Amino acid sequence: MSNKVFVNIALSLDGYMAPEGMTMSDPAHKNWGAKWGALMAWLIKQQYFRHLLRPLFGDGGETGPVNDMVRHTFERTGAHIMGKRMFDQGEVSWPENAPFHTPVYVLTHEKRAPWVRPGGTTFYFVNEGPEHALALARQAAGAADIRISGGADVIDQYLNLDAVDELEIALAPVFFGGGRRLFEQLSDPLPRFQIDEVVNGSAATHLRYVRTPGTQRNP
Repeated sequence: MSNKVFVNIALSLDGYMAPEGMTMSDPAHKNWGAKWGALMAWLIKQQYFRHLLRPLFGDGGETGPVNDMVRHTFERTGAHIMGKRMFDQGEVSWPENAPFHTPVYVLTHEKRAPWVRPGGTTFYFVNEGPEHALALARQAAGAADIRISGGADVIDQYLNLDAVDELEIALAPVFFGGGRRLFEQLSDPLPRFQIDEVVNGSAATHLRYVRTPGTQRNP
């Protein structure tokens, strides 16, 4: 297959993807709303992202290398994979026209019919594990790429399967002090990556890592 499997996420300086106490029903709980806002401030400033969610953010926004990266991320992606916790948070907070516009495969033990949203997003609930979800995503994506969206435990699962070709991390200058930490569940043999690109933005440093040459991902 010609597609790439990639991770594209934001990360706090102390290594967390989500702050402790994050629940959409109470943004003030343990101040998680302010922490999350600081983590994602760089993305909300970008013109392309604001255009995608115009009813929420309106027009305008920054252009330049970071905006181009955001556009490339959306345009290259033919399918998404995420965990049930991430879906549960998003189900109550995403707009009706959810910001994916591809099939989304949700790893879960819950049996549920596909959830179709406007704009080309359909959520499929996969009970057979991460390898099956990846096979479905590859079939749906065709020659396009597959984004592992999160959360941290799902990303670790795909790293342990040796299925990830690229890591893209927006490192934001914020500390969470607790929450969902990335890379805590990795097992030997550990994946091998090398630095491919660094882009300095106004609210985050964007790090891109690619699989070390000569190492092969699992089929």
